[in-house]
Order: sequence, then structure tokens, then C-alpha cells
Amino acid sequence: MKKHITFLIVLLQTVVAFGQIDTVQKVVPGRKNGIEQQKKPYVILISADGFRYDYAQKYHAEHLLALSNEGVRAASMIPSYPSVTFPNHYALVSGLYPSHSGLVNNTFYDRGRHDAYTMGNKAKVADGSWYYGSPLWVLAEQQHLLSASFYWVASEAAIQNITPTYYYVYNEKIAIHKRISEVVNWLNLPAENRPHFITFYFPQVDHAGHVYGPDAPETVREVHFVDSAVNELTKAVKTTGLDVNFVFVSDHGMTKVDKDHAIGIPAAIDTSKFIVSGDGILVELYAKNQADVQATYNNLKQGAKDYDVYLRDDMPSKLHYAQTDDWHNRIGDILLIPHYPKVFNLYSKKINTGWHGYDPSVVKDMHATFLAWGPAFKHHATIPSFQNVDVFNLIKNILGLIYTGKVDGTDKLAEDILIPKK
Repeated sequence: MKKHITFLIVLLQTVVAFGQIDTVQKVVPGRKNGIEQQKKPYVILISADGFRYDYAQKYHAEHLLALSNEGVRAASMIPSYPSVTFPNHYALVSGLYPSHSGLVNNTFYDRGRHDAYTMGNKAKVADGSWYYGSPLWVLAEQQHLLSASFYWVASEAAIQNITPTYYYVYNEKIAIHKRISEVVNWLNLPAENRPHFITFYFPQVDHAGHVYGPDAPETVREVHFVDSAVNELTKAVKTTGLDVNFVFVSDHGMTKVDKDHAIGIPAAIDTSKFIVSGDGILVELYAKNQADVQATYNNLKQGAKDYDVYLRDDMPSKLHYAQTDDWHNRIGDILLIPHYPKVFNLYSKKINTGWHGYDPSVVKDMHATFLAWGPAFKHHATIPSFQNVDVFNLIKNILGLIYTGKVDGTDKLAEDILIPKK
């Protein structure tokens, strides 16, 4: 009996250990703002995942509308393809299309590593060797300008051996009031320790949009939650006496799909010959032997219904997702893209009501939100839709950072919405 009890205790301890959620702030010791950097502006970059371009007006997000009315509001922001969470959050802070940053999808296979990345694997997410480019916090820290993150894709990974000075491992257990108070604490630090670039992330609207759909009252409620929380954040930040710039974005939109007629795995796919990655809006096939690619492609093309089939060579150039764009050899040899509003269901799982991932030039519901306010921005300005990779240059310019590496974004957004420096 004692042996059984001991075994149960050990088992329970193991379950608890693996189930523990890390809510402790990480602080990199020894970093200080440079003397000149202490005079730089402050930027808080806020993302509300899945906050479609029209949600603020459609659902009367009064605080976001009022704040952006004093600053800048875009008709929409166009996500990079595929319009999913991890690639687009990273595009915003790196200025690189997913095919160039290496974060080509939420889940993908790397031929050189003989390994797969998935956003659900915390060890992979925290491994900086998966990510290319220089996200804004890396760039800032390299130039002795401190940064902080209350969540952002890749912010807990040491990219180029650098993380933000202050950051948290992603979890959904820390209450919003605690998160806001921590931002205020950061901004109340002495000038040499105070972060000038802060990221802040909300998952709620995306969660509701997936489960209930973009038109559901549950989604409306979460839009109002984010609206209220951002208002609380801005008021709390004002107590610091600092003039802070706010940039409110989303990674993508959301749309209702035909979940009752999902596309199953095509018979032409021999899973012994291909690694199958993805589901829903984009399926990628990685050949174990390149000799199998053409025949499988031909068979898929012949039998395709409700979806398009592409070789990596032949992907439309507008998507920046073809072999010539595949800088890190991570895009599939064959790609299957469903026709809106169809989705794939390769694994016989429950299909959500709401989805994203479609080509944003075809499905407008994929478009994201962009709002901005603060001392760096023009007042009462509205701008047309633009590509999300421009946000990197915008924030780089506000913070006065220097970057000589390759980016896909341009300075046009910054030129259009920033008050010219005297």
C-alpha cells in the first residue's frame, strides 16, 4: 500500500510541476539606458489578436475611437501572407515578410534542421535560433535603449542572444490590472533603468472570434474588454508624467467559414512520402524525396475541388511566398489553399466558426487594425490601407534607432503620420 501511495504522490508532484505556469517577471541584470538614449521618446506597441479592421467602429469601441481621433486611424492594415498570428506579429516588429523572417507559419518544417516549429511548443518558441531579422527590442537593446514586453511573439526567445530587459513568458493567468500596473512600474523606474519600448498583447478577441465567429455577442464583449483595458492603460500611464506614444495594432482579422463542409485530406497525398504541415487555410507538403513532387502535384491538380494547388515555384508573387522568397528553405514543396469560405480539416477535429489565414487581397475580412496617438503623431489624421511590415520602420524612426539590415517595409507610413522633427 505504501508503494502505491508513494507512486501517487510522485505522480501528482510531476503533474503539478508540468502544469505550473511561469508568471514571474524576467529581468536581465546590468543593462542601462545610454545617457543620450534617456532623452528618447517612449512607445507602447499594443496588439489585440484578431481585432479585425472594422471592429472598433462596428462594435463602438468608444475609447479606441476617441484616442485615435486625436491621432491617426488607418482604413485598415494589410497583414502578410499567411494571415495568421505568429508570422504577422513577427512581421510587425521585424519589418520582414514571413518568408524572409523564417517564421513562415504558425507551424512549419525546416529542412536543414530536420525539425518542425510549432507555436504550441514552448521550447521551440523560446529558441532564438528559429528567428531571423532584428526585432525592435533587439535593435533597441543593441543601441543601449531598454525595452520591455508583456508578451509578444518571440519576445521570450534570445534572438541574437538578446531578449528585452524586462519580459514575461506568455501565459493568460496574469490579470489585466496587474499587467497595467507593471507597465506603470516600468515607466516609473529611474531614467537609466526605464524601458522606452514596450509591447503589450491581448488574446481575447481572437479566442472569441474563432469559437463564436466575428459577429457573435461574445466577440463584441471582448472588443469592449480590450477597449476598456486600453483606456485604463492610457490613464494609468498618464500618472507617470511621461509623454508616451501608443500604437494599437492587430495581427489579422477574422471571418466566418463554411465549417460544415470542410475539405478532408486529398487521396492523392501519400503521407509516407510527404511531411504534412498545417491545416485549415494553408496545407504544406514537404517531400521526403523530390522525385515524388511532380506526380503528386499533378494528381492533386487533377482532383482539386474547392482549393488551389501550387508548387513552391509557382506561388503568386503578390503573396511573397514563392521559392524565390523562401530565404530559409521552410516553405512546402506543394501548397494547398482553400477557396474562401472553405477550410481544410485533415485531422478530423472540431472546426471553429471563425478563421483567418486567407490571402488579404482576396478576403477583406483578413485586414487588421491600426490606430496611433501620442506626441509623435499628427492629429485627426486618417490614412489608406498599408502593409504591416511598415510598422517596424515607423517605430524605429520614433525611437531614433539605426538599422542597416534588410527589411521589406518602407518609410512611407512614418512620413505620412509622424510630425516632422524640428
